[in-house]
Amino acid sequence: MDFHGEERLNAMHDSTTDPEALLARKGNGKEAKFSFLGNVLMENKTGLVMDVTVTQASGTVERETALRQLENQPAMRRLTVAGDKGYDTQAFVEGCQARNVTPQVAQRQVSNSDGRTTSHSGYALGQRLRKRVEETFGWMKTVGGGRKLRYRGVRKNQLWAEMTVAAYNLVRQSRLVGMVPEAFLAG
Repeated sequence: MDFHGEERLNAMHDSTTDPEALLARKGNGKEAKFSFLGNVLMENKTGLVMDVTVTQASGTVERETALRQLENQPAMRRLTVAGDKGYDTQAFVEGCQARNVTPQVAQRQVSNSDGRTTSHSGYALGQRLRKRVEETFGWMKTVGGGRKLRYRGVRKNQLWAEMTVAAYNLVRQSRLVGMVPEAFLAG
């Protein structure tokens, strides 16, 4: 079928390969594709992945999943979490504050973050380090085979993501202690 120029909605279209996949766009002006969303919670100092979650796509699931991931983290001190502009919503900022987590999210024109957070020296560092999470997604796509998922359903893709992140963390840990040659890490 040719849907060129028509609005694609989950209520009108189903994936022929995976009934659990839903339509999602990567950004404004981009086409909607059937997909799942992956959330990664990363520790900034080492770049190790603390949690990974695969979910069905929706407009708010990334922020909701991030809050659930933060709930599961043991905290001996106040945590901070960095994120892009998509996380600069009142619900996410208040959800972080309710969990005793400082949200260091990139600001929109009208921001939900308060000036105390953005004026702190750790904010700039968090914004610079948050881009490291993209390295994780890149590794999962290229080395881990995640550019095109091979499994049907959220549960099977969740298991794939957990196994892939475990391998990523092992490679990352070995790089941190300098034991693995660079040729092996290139994939």
